[in-house]
Amino acid sequence: MPKEYRTIEEVAGPLMLVRGVENVAYNELGEIELASGETRRCKVLEIDGQNALVQLFESSTGINVESSKVRFWGRSMELGVSEDMLSRVFDGLGRPIDGGPEILPDQRRDINGLPINPAARTYPEEFIQTGVSAIDGLNTLVRGQKLPIFSASGLPHANLAAQIARQAKVRGTTEPFAVVFAAMGITFEESNFFVNSFRESGALDRTVLFVNLADDPAVERIATPRMALTAAEYLAFEKNMHVLVILTDITNYADALREISAARKEVPGRRGYPGYMYTDLASLYERAGRQKGKNGSITMIPILTMPEDDKTHPIPDLTGYITEGQIILSRELYRKNIAPPIDVLPSLSRLKDKGIGDGKTRADHSGTMNQLFAAYARGKEAKELTVVLGEAALTEIDKLYAKFADAFEKEYVSQGYETNRSIEETLDLGWKLLSILPRSELKRIKDEDLDRYYGKT
Repeated sequence: MPKEYRTIEEVAGPLMLVRGVENVAYNELGEIELASGETRRCKVLEIDGQNALVQLFESSTGINVESSKVRFWGRSMELGVSEDMLSRVFDGLGRPIDGGPEILPDQRRDINGLPINPAARTYPEEFIQTGVSAIDGLNTLVRGQKLPIFSASGLPHANLAAQIARQAKVRGTTEPFAVVFAAMGITFEESNFFVNSFRESGALDRTVLFVNLADDPAVERIATPRMALTAAEYLAFEKNMHVLVILTDITNYADALREISAARKEVPGRRGYPGYMYTDLASLYERAGRQKGKNGSITMIPILTMPEDDKTHPIPDLTGYITEGQIILSRELYRKNIAPPIDVLPSLSRLKDKGIGDGKTRADHSGTMNQLFAAYARGKEAKELTVVLGEAALTEIDKLYAKFADAFEKEYVSQGYETNRSIEETLDLGWKLLSILPRSELKRIKDEDLDRYYGKT
């Protein structure tokens, strides 16, 4: 039986100071029992000798310092995991909120799992088809990769996240594929959108959802992505599944980190975020990947909204250092009704070359990808010249490039949130658009591929 303490010194907002504790450890869970018998959960944030600084998961309203007592459980936060988690919806602390029964766990796991040891990693090299041309064709997602989406407030990253979760699959394998979706600090409407979207499409059957709402405590928001990754590690490395983890919105997570850091009176770093935010984010992102000797894998798509659309803000900046590329959403394309508004030129997947080519996608993928990038970049330049000098200043070939850029945005990038394109459809669409340009301009594609595909679609 855990020892009870009646030595609460003070309560300040979500924090509480308990004196005279023994053998209590950092991150340990506990509960506060009020005089009425009501209990509230808490977590140890700091230990100083016999003093414990504790953070509450619920409100501190009604806690009487004299009559309340605290018990510590001798363990950190755990999640009971089982294959029954698939098709279920949980809150940020792993409690079912879909009206279904409690999970009967196969095992209980500490949610503060360890990053994968670099020596135990297998290199990511298998193509994951998301059904989104701007990702599959140009910034390919590879199994075991960490590929974040950089969005901005008001842009439809939720729609894109739901689309990828519904459509993603590993081609050419019969191994089971699962999605673990963690939403942090979202509104009730957004939560309903995700749950209904997965339910209507049938994707909920292979999905585990963790939902932390905007009015839930900050300390719960810190736990949510760790709950999701703990579930993903179990499915991937115990049950040999390919798992896609989608975390949205990392900005809300980082803001919760800043809030807790401020409550602990820590010295702030850039923009008020704690100096250890890089380490903290890395402890999440580095839990994705593939392990030697294991068939399963964890592929991660963290989604973050860049404050003030600023790529140099600490959250996207640090995320960019730890992950292998980024998909960037553009406000300009959104205003043009391009959906999804993926800006392909500054977007980057550092592992795309490993997941494409003969036997993975198609032999012509690499050449057409490079040619589409080059042609779109030149087409955008031509359109900018038109704005400054007028169309009369353009050469005939520049006019073709400008026409290509428009068609590329309208047909290739813009496909809506319900269209699921196979990689063959994406590559054929690329060839159709490249046929706008004369063959002599396609210098990045092998002659045998030009002979086979140019002008044929």
